[in-house]
Amino acid sequence: MWDNVPLLRSIANALFVFSVCAVLYGAAYYAAHLPGLFPLHSVRLSAAPQRVDAAEVLQVVRNEVHGNFFTVDIERLRQSLEKLPWVRNVSIRREFPQRLAVRLEEHQALARWNNNALVNRQGEVFVAKSERVMLEASGTPRPPLYGGSEQALPRFTGQDGAAADVAQHYAQFSQQVAALDLQVTQLALSPRHAWQLRLSNGMVLELGREDMQQRLARFVEVYPYSLAAIQSKVKFVDLRYRNGFAVSGLVNSGLAKQG
Repeated sequence: MWDNVPLLRSIANALFVFSVCAVLYGAAYYAAHLPGLFPLHSVRLSAAPQRVDAAEVLQVVRNEVHGNFFTVDIERLRQSLEKLPWVRNVSIRREFPQRLAVRLEEHQALARWNNNALVNRQGEVFVAKSERVMLEASGTPRPPLYGGSEQALPRFTGQDGAAADVAQHYAQFSQQVAALDLQVTQLALSPRHAWQLRLSNGMVLELGREDMQQRLARFVEVYPYSLAAIQSKVKFVDLRYRNGFAVSGLVNSGLAKQG
């Protein structure tokens, strides 16, 4: 081996190149970590937050942004921002040479969940205590900033882990009763997986555990010809019958079976 001059020359050249690369890398790493080099001058939000408190975002940025353009801990900043109320997801990217671009995805509240949380449009449960939520909980109309609608949020009730299922059925049931110009204001899933919903006219519908959409479709079909005229007197409608339903009135507590 030691008599192989071309091989020794190749090894020497390789060691020289490796040494040069190591020196250049070390110099670049040292320069990148100098506090005065490539300082961060700004953090840009892709859009103004609608529900997230801008002051809280600013406070997190001030607490978590340290170092320069290359050394700032983006993952730590992202995790801290995602802990803020109303923040669902955060993405951050560097904009050379001195700025971070932050995009906040906010929760879009679909309903209240078990009176102590909220459900977003993806069926995820989250907690967000704010003045807007307190206004809605007290029955005060929401300001336009909250979601553009003056209607109060519907209320969902269910076991832990059932929020996505309840949200999915809410969309289906809402579409069905929209034909009657009604809305679902409450939707409950019992521990035995039985469904019950309350409509905007005050009626409570018992759908049971099977064929819920078919039962509701039957109700929608006969409602204009049977219950619409007396809706103010109807409190409860049990749709768990094969060929009809039972009605409980506010004044007369007896059940009247329709079929």
